[in-house]
Amino acid sequence: MNNPVPVLEKRDFLKWFLDQYQLKRRECAWLLNFLMSDDDLMERVHFVEQADYCPKALLISANDVDSVPFAFHKNQHVTMDAEKSFHDIRLNRHEEIFIQLNFNNKQSTPQYMAVLEENPYLPINEDEANVQSLLAEMVLEDSIRTFRLQQLELEIDQALSRGDKEAFHELVEKYKDLEAL
Repeated sequence: MNNPVPVLEKRDFLKWFLDQYQLKRRECAWLLNFLMSDDDLMERVHFVEQADYCPKALLISANDVDSVPFAFHKNQHVTMDAEKSFHDIRLNRHEEIFIQLNFNNKQSTPQYMAVLEENPYLPINEDEANVQSLLAEMVLEDSIRTFRLQQLELEIDQALSRGDKEAFHELVEKYKDLEAL
């Protein structure tokens, strides 16, 4: 994770969240409180969107949204049993935990946006990858063109110094053609 969110910030957010929202399943509140009680676990907690792509994820919903109340994903296995997720987290403290919280207007909630991290497991968007590749190609072509123009300027200066009119005119034409691109 590039910019990890400090444990204190994550804990403060969860306290705020539990105070503001009623969860669809009370076991979820117990689970979040368990996470908050352990700094080492909180260090490994990451709030993300589309957590179902992550190797280990908790999906927790508040009452105000139409989403699954609770789901625990681990390596292609999904369970709705909060107790199983609790035992897995307790026994595998070294593993990263990705949490997706579902609640109304979360994208416009500053407290949530402050702890939200980019999901490193999202599949690559092919269109975005193609655009980035095209931009990189354009930058490279422009750099090569600029280098070639500078090279032609030097060759034109050398032709002038030698008094070689034929080479001068030929190089100026090449320069004009390249500059027109």
